[in-house]
Amino acid sequence: MGVVNVTPDSFSDGGEWFGAEAAIGRGRQLAAQGADIVDVGGESTRPGAQRIPADEELRRVIPVITGLASENVPVSVDTMRAEVAAAALDAGASLVNDVSGGLADPDMPRLVAQAGVPYVVMHWRGHSHQMQDRAVYADVVGEVCEELRRRVDAVIAGGVDPSMVVVDPGLGFAKHPEHNWALLVNLDRLSRLDGTGHVFPVLVGASRKRFLGRLLAAPAGLPGPSRVPMTPRSR
Repeated sequence: MGVVNVTPDSFSDGGEWFGAEAAIGRGRQLAAQGADIVDVGGESTRPGAQRIPADEELRRVIPVITGLASENVPVSVDTMRAEVAAAALDAGASLVNDVSGGLADPDMPRLVAQAGVPYVVMHWRGHSHQMQDRAVYADVVGEVCEELRRRVDAVIAGGVDPSMVVVDPGLGFAKHPEHNWALLVNLDRLSRLDGTGHVFPVLVGASRKRFLGRLLAAPAGLPGPSRVPMTPRSR
C-alpha cells in the first residue's frame, strides 16, 4: 500500500502532495514502483491534529481519487466519514480505510456493507487531539485485541461481510513506542483477535513512524545508519 496524504499537515510529508496534480503524480509513481493499492487521505491524523470540515476533505481527495482511478490505479480512501467514503467510492475507490473503526461515524459500517467493499477497521481510542492521553495499557496486546474484536463484531452486526474485514492495530494511535513493538511481535494474535475462530488480514501502518526513528537513532538522537538487516522479507 502506497500512501498519498493530500494534506498540509501530515506527520511526515504534509504539504508535499497537497495539490491534486502533485498528489495524482505521486500516486502514479507509487503504483509504478509496485504499490498494489494507493491510499488517499485528506485529513491529517498526526498527534494533536484538529479535524477539518467534510467539504474540505471532499475537496482534497475526490479529484485525486478520480484521477488515479481513471488511470486504473487501485485506490483506497482513508477517511472516518461515511459522506466522504461514499463520494470516494463513487469516484472509483475500491476500499475504505477507517482509522476510527466505525466509531467516528456510526453510518460508516452500513455504507461499507451496502457497497460490498473491503473495510479496514483500526484500533482507535479517540481523535488526534486526545489520543496520546489514552495510551495507557496494562496488557497492550490483549486490550487491543479485545477492543478490536468489539469493533469487528459491531461492524459485522451492521452488515459488513466478515470476509471483507481487515484489522489494523493502529501503530502510533494512542500507542507509545513500547506498545507498537509489542503489537508488531504479536501480529498472529491480532489476526485472530485472541481466538475469535476467524483469521483476519492485518494492515500494519508502520512507514516513517517516529518509533522506528527512535530505535535507529545515533547516541546523540540524530538519525543513524540502519541496524536492521535487509532481507527480501524485511524490506
